[in-house]
Amino acid sequence: MNAVDPRLSMNQATIKYANLETALEVTVDAGVQAIGLWREPVNDVGLDVATRMLTDSGLRFTTHCRGGFFTLPDGPARIAALDDNRRAIEETAALAAAGAAGSTAVLVLVAGGLPEGARDLAGTRHRVQDAIGELVPDALAAGVTLAIEPLHPMYISDRCVVSTLGQALDIAADFDARAVGVTVDTFHVFWDPDVLIQIARAGREGRLATYQVCDWKTPLPADVLLSRHYPGDGVIDFGSLTRAVVDAGYTGDIEVEIFNEDIWAAEHREVVRRTAAGFRDAVVPHL
Repeated sequence: MNAVDPRLSMNQATIKYANLETALEVTVDAGVQAIGLWREPVNDVGLDVATRMLTDSGLRFTTHCRGGFFTLPDGPARIAALDDNRRAIEETAALAAAGAAGSTAVLVLVAGGLPEGARDLAGTRHRVQDAIGELVPDALAAGVTLAIEPLHPMYISDRCVVSTLGQALDIAADFDARAVGVTVDTFHVFWDPDVLIQIARAGREGRLATYQVCDWKTPLPADVLLSRHYPGDGVIDFGSLTRAVVDAGYTGDIEVEIFNEDIWAAEHREVVRRTAAGFRDAVVPHL
C-alpha cells in the first residue's frame, strides 16, 4: 500500500454526502492527515460538537467553506449576508483552534454572481471589495484569513464575478495580508495565460492562503458546477501550477476539492483512496 502524502487535505466537498462524523472517520482511516470542512455539515451538529469531533480525530484543519456572496444590493439581505460571514469567521477560528498542530484559519470566499439585471462587472467587483473591507476588522480580531477564490468565468452570472487570480489580488491589495489572501484552485485558474505570473505575485504579496486541486475534463455535464474530476483524469498541467505555488513560498496543505455527482455517489472510502492516489500521481511529483 502506498503511503499518503502528508500534505494532502481532503476537502469535505469531495465526499459531499458524508456527514461530519463519517467524513472525519474515512479521512483518518485512509491515512490522510488534514481536512477542509464545509459550513453546512458543521452547522448540522453545532459548532461545539464539531470542534470536539475535529479535536478527537487528530486531523489538521485547512479551510472552512465558504463565505462570500457579497454582490447583493444594499438592504436587509446584504446586511444579513455580512452578518453570516461574521459567523463564518467565528466558526473558522474555532475549528482552526480545535484542529491538530499546523491547522490554518482560512475562510474561503466566493464573491457572488451578477445581481439580477446587472451587467456592470467592474462595479460589482467594487461591491465585493467594499464588503470584504467591512469584514477585515473581524478577520484580524479572530486571526482568520479571508481567501478570495476566483472562479472560472462560466460562473460569472450566478456564483462569482471574480474570474482571475489577478482580479482577486487587486481586490485584496488594499487590505492587510494577514486578513485577506487568495485561493488558487486549479480547476478555476488553469486556463488563464497570466496565472503563473499571478501566482508569483501572490507569493510576493504574502497572500497565497490555500491551494486546491482537481481536474478539468470535457464534455461538461448539464450542471457545470459538477464538472470536476480526480487529479490526473483531465487536461490540467499540475506540474507548472504546483511548481509555481511552491516557488511562490507556499508550504501549507493542499486540498483536493471535487464536485461530481458520480464521485459523490461512490463509496466514501473508495473516493478518499482514489483521491489520495490521484494526488500522489499528479501533484506530489512536483512538490
